[in-house]
Formats: sequence, structure tokens, C-alpha cells
Amino acid sequence: MIHELQIRVAPEIAYAPLRLTMHVSTMLDVDANRIKECRIVKRSIDARQRNVMINLTLKVYVDEMPESQSMITPIEYPCVKEASNVIVVGAGPAGLFAALRLVELGLRPIVLERGKSVDERRRDMAKIARENIVDPDSNYCFGEGGAGAFSDGKLYTRSKKRGSVDKILAIFHQHGASQDILIDAHPHIGTDKLPAVIKGMRETIIAAGGEVRFSCRVTDFLLENNEVKGVECVDGSRYYGPVILATGHSARDIYYLLEERKVDIEPKGIAVGVRLEHPQHLIDCIQYHSKNGRGKYLPAAEYSMLTRVDGRGVYSFCMCPGGFIIPAASGENQLVVNGMSPSNRGTKWANSGMVVEVLPEDIADYNRYGNLKMMKFQEDIEAKFYEESGRTHDAPAQRMVDFVEGRDSRTLPATSYAPGIHSSRIDKLLPSFIATRLQKGFADFGRKSRGFLTNEAVLIGDETRTSSPVRVPRDKETLQHISVKGLFPCGEGAGYAGGIVSAAIDGER
Repeated sequence: MIHELQIRVAPEIAYAPLRLTMHVSTMLDVDANRIKECRIVKRSIDARQRNVMINLTLKVYVDEMPESQSMITPIEYPCVKEASNVIVVGAGPAGLFAALRLVELGLRPIVLERGKSVDERRRDMAKIARENIVDPDSNYCFGEGGAGAFSDGKLYTRSKKRGSVDKILAIFHQHGASQDILIDAHPHIGTDKLPAVIKGMRETIIAAGGEVRFSCRVTDFLLENNEVKGVECVDGSRYYGPVILATGHSARDIYYLLEERKVDIEPKGIAVGVRLEHPQHLIDCIQYHSKNGRGKYLPAAEYSMLTRVDGRGVYSFCMCPGGFIIPAASGENQLVVNGMSPSNRGTKWANSGMVVEVLPEDIADYNRYGNLKMMKFQEDIEAKFYEESGRTHDAPAQRMVDFVEGRDSRTLPATSYAPGIHSSRIDKLLPSFIATRLQKGFADFGRKSRGFLTNEAVLIGDETRTSSPVRVPRDKETLQHISVKGLFPCGEGAGYAGGIVSAAIDGER
């Protein structure tokens, strides 16, 4: 007999399988030995009250074993070796999931990635911190897996109307991600686990007859009579077929190319700010309402902050519990940071982007740059921080309260940011309309969450790559470009996604 239950229990029961089984046996009034499996289907943490509780949806198998140990039915991908080609530009989540869906539909994807394989790009990322060298084609933004490959691997999204989140999670699990991502309300894979999952996806594409080519940067579109017939790469090679453009939010050369080739694009709102780093124990204490922190059973605590200041949103973005901050530049004269977490979220730091909404009308001084005005605004901020840092990736930093009160930080706390930090007036480096809103936003967050506004926390700047500064408009029905046939703008880089899962969903579409 199978019993489906929804229960609410303490963490020490939820995260201890034997205790959970005993608890369920009491609820059902059956001998615990008759329970063959107590399978968790959904799990979420409720930390709204002082006593933190775990909500569980269970399938309890009494006197019978489950038919399968897996919670999913794997997708079978057909052979497409002889099928029609479709060019997929970019091997981030949008590109990879587009390629997998093409195989499902009986089409042959040729994936062109400007960067290196997920293993090879690790060496280039290490050079940023150790040698101050940024490879413009292989870094934290570019390479197999895209910007999401070396991140927390957060798979939570609110974009549930555009496609099946469950299918995206199932495909990740099919390619090696833990079954926990099918269960947890806020699933994540972790920067240490995600590369192997990405390689598994590449192997599926190739095994089905598709291609994945690295160090293959697209430099031009093959246009005939207002139709894209294919692309040309930096080495002169050409690939023919309709083009899914999934290049990510940092491929600025692609935006210049679209503008040059008179393919319609438009400026899009972004968000700009800093990375904010707290001790993880402090966040645990605040979120779990305990001076002892998270204790033995609870995971590293997350937070989400949102307010409005002077008509613009101020909010946390890409919160990384138990993580570290990384240098995310993708070219020369840039200083920009991001965050990531390993799967165990086990470091002593918590970090989050803290950003202010910026709309095209907020930067009238940049109107002369036309459709690329928001991108130029990003570039100028990154260049300013880079110059202040002596043209290195040693990042400007300021303690949180010092930032709010507009004063120097005489000392700085220890940080997870490997290239190093130095004291600087971030409140003066950021554009004033952003800095002022951040200061007011932090004050509001401190009132709502006691202990959050503290000089134990440090701002490390700058964070500018929250989303694409450009939208590549497309038809709502066909998803083809509004005026150029054969071109299908996709994912974050085209302005239609914001995160791993929403980009994957858009790739599937």
C-alpha cells in the first residue's frame, strides 16, 4: 500500500531518515518494519517563526517496494546524424537545452561555443586571480556551460508559465545532478557538481549525432535577402542552417555585430550595484532566529531582500549561501564580480548581489549610444572600478555601515574574494543615483531584518552583469526575430531569461 502524506516536522526528524520513518510509522499506526521506503517528494523550509519547521510531501511504501528507484522517466534521444542542421550559438543553459530539444524533435544541432570545454576553462579562470590575465573567450562568463557553469547552480525560478520547470530539473537529474533537485523548493547543484552535469549533456548531444565545437567564436551572420543562412567563425569556417542565438548576457561583440548588420535590437533595463558579503553564521542566526545559527541539520541559510527607493527596485540577486565571490570580467579594462557556491555550501561566507534597477530613461546622458546605451553604461562603470584598482582585479571594498553613512573603512574583514580587496569609497565610485538608493535600501533592510545592516558585512564592487543590457526582439508566436528570418534570439543574451532554469526553458521553447 502507498500512502501520500503532507507533514510538518522539526529539522532533526526531516533530515534523519530513520527518525522520519519512525515518526511516519506512528502517524500511520503501522510497524516501522513494514515501511519499505519513506520517499520525500517535496521539501521546503519554513523559517517564519522562531521554531524552524520542515514541510514534507511523502510517498510511504508499506509492505511493498517502489517500482523504480528513480523519480523520473529518462528521455530517449533519437539518432539525428543524417537530419537537417540547426546552428546553436552558445553552450550555456539556453544553448544546451535548445540542442537537446532539437535532438528530441529529430533535428541535428551544431553547437558553436566561443570558449573552451568546462574542464579547460578552469585554468583560464584561475589566471584572472593569480596573474591578472583575462582570456576574452574563456573566463567565468564564456565557455562550456556559460556563466552558470561556475555558479551556485541555483535552479529556483518564477518563470513557470513559459515551460516545464519539472522537465528541466528532470533533464539535469538525468545527466547526473542529485535527486534532491527534484525535491527541494529551492534546488541547487553547486559549482563543484555542475561541470560534470554539463559534460553529460554534451555527451548526449554528440552520441545522438549532433556536434559541439569549442573555440569557435561567431564573427558574422551569413545574410541573404534579410534571412540568416548560417554563421561564420573567427577561423573562417562557415556553418549553414537556421540559427538559435544563445550567446549570454556578456557577449558584447555580438551586440555590436547585430547593430553593424542592422539587425533590430533595443536597450533593456538592467540592475547595477555590488556584492555584499556577510559571515554565513550571522545570516544563519538572523534567518533561523537562533544565536547558535543553523545547528546540525539545517542547511546554510538564504535570504531575499526587496524594497523600492525613489521609484526603483533595490533588491538582492543571486544569493550564494556558504559561497565565495569571483572575478567575472570577460575582457580588457573591466572589473566586475559575481558569486558562486559549492554543493555543500560549506564556506564561512554568504554573499549576494545587491543591486538597483536602472531603466533606459535613467541615463539620458547615454542617448548618443542609441541601442547600446545600457551596455555602454555597464562598460563605463566596470572601467571606472578597474582604473581605481590600478588596472588589476584587486577589488574596491567598503564595510556596509560605512557605505550607508558615507565614510572610509579603516580596516576590512577577511573575504572569500581570491584576488583581494582594498578599502575604497564605493559610495563615490558608483553613480550617485545608484549609491543613494543602495544606501536607503540597506537602511530599510536593516530595519526589517535585525542584524543585517552591520560592519561585519563588506561591499565588494562592482556587480553589473545581472542581465543583458540589450533585447533582441522576436515574434511572440514563432520566436523568430521580428524582421530577420532564420534567426531565433534565445535566453539571457537576447533578453528573455534571467538564470539557469529560465534560460533552459527558453532554449526548449
